Amino acid sequence: MTTLDIPATDTDALAGDFAGQLITATHPAYDDQRRIWNGEIDRRPAVLAQCEGASDVSAALRWARAHDLPVAVRGGGHGIAGHSLVDDGVVVDLSGMRGTVVDPLARTVSAQGGALNAHVDRESQAFGLAMTSGYISHTGIGGLTLGGGIGHLMRRTGLAIDALRSCQVVTADGSIVHASETENADLFWGLRGGGGNFGVVTDFTFDLQPLGPTILAGLVAWPADEAPTVLAFLRDFIADAPDEVGLMANLRLAPALPLFPEHLHGRPIIGLVATYAGDVDEGERVLAPVRALGHPVLDTIAPKAYAAHQKFLDPAVPHGRHYYWKSHRLGPLTDDIIDTICEHLATISSPLSTVPIFSFGGAVSRVPDDATAFPHRDASHDINIVASWLPEEAGDADRHRAWVRGFFDALAPHSRGVYVNFTSDDAQTRVQEAYSPAQWSRLRTIKTTWDPDNVFRGNANIPPLA
Repeated sequence: MTTLDIPATDTDALAGDFAGQLITATHPAYDDQRRIWNGEIDRRPAVLAQCEGASDVSAALRWARAHDLPVAVRGGGHGIAGHSLVDDGVVVDLSGMRGTVVDPLARTVSAQGGALNAHVDRESQAFGLAMTSGYISHTGIGGLTLGGGIGHLMRRTGLAIDALRSCQVVTADGSIVHASETENADLFWGLRGGGGNFGVVTDFTFDLQPLGPTILAGLVAWPADEAPTVLAFLRDFIADAPDEVGLMANLRLAPALPLFPEHLHGRPIIGLVATYAGDVDEGERVLAPVRALGHPVLDTIAPKAYAAHQKFLDPAVPHGRHYYWKSHRLGPLTDDIIDTICEHLATISSPLSTVPIFSFGGAVSRVPDDATAFPHRDASHDINIVASWLPEEAGDADRHRAWVRGFFDALAPHSRGVYVNFTSDDAQTRVQEAYSPAQWSRLRTIKTTWDPDNVFRGNANIPPLA
């Protein structure tokens, strides 16, 4: 079926049961509304169903199934693989559902399915509270959470799923249910790490913890020839660091910005993005070894608003650029791993590409693997090899992808699986690597109960049994 094959009378029938807006290929805003974060993705849905609430989600799902159309679910639209769009199908679009409300007495925040990290951070910080939300403020809280939810605070407050208290979910048959530890507990377990395989979450409620609004945070950067020393320091320092410390390495070419010495512009560098989620004075003491390491060319660590720190990396990954990535979960950064990383940093193919290395431990590691559907909690790091280029540079896309794949393959012997939110065009072949065998078996059983027809298959798909 193409976008032109659906009679207007059929979409009129959906419109009669829909409070939001329906956008088809004839709508003047169609091309603008179907754009997502990754400019590499160009798909043409039959209908963008821009929902206003759970009843709209239910109506769109029932209509899509009645017309045998594939379904995609869009929250923030930030997924690298473009799972939030589908050709010739229905996009259940939650991007207009961004309501976020904090209960400061209960220390909880409720966020609708289209809310972004920025919304959750802003409302929570108004009361001096926070939870782990992603490293990029324009990432959707929904997709982030359903895959696990990593961020600057995770060593102190755990993953986003560790703070999740309950969800409102629209299931494959259009039913609206509640999921928590005490109600539909099997579904709730699957939602905490199983991705969007079991339903459309229209409302999340999270526990919050006191933080800020001022924290100690910033970037320290070194030239690439110091990268082996910096990565070895990261390995050793983070192993014994207090939970309040968040450290993310980032390798790239130095941008031509006044912050960086001119002689390094366009040359490989390594940085550590540091976050101290505690007392600022104590943070100065704890982070002193980071700042004293080697010969840094940049040090921006200072007291700053936590909400501002959450937006610190946004300019590096704007909407509309073309992106391609692959990822591994890793143990400690052995000398072999460090050598491989440094070798491929030297061959980076685009000034817009980056290699973030995220550090686990702390509160993340103290949650048993079987408590949620997020595996490998004893892993030390995730590495994400991100190629990026401008739309007008499409002719270089194969070269950039080749750099990612070569880097990825070189690290494969050290892989401990993959974070499901970091799967890309390999989502269908690697999804089982994102879980332990016991988790995978349980997830498939839950899928069979809640989505036996695999309606929610436009994702890193967990197939039902049989």
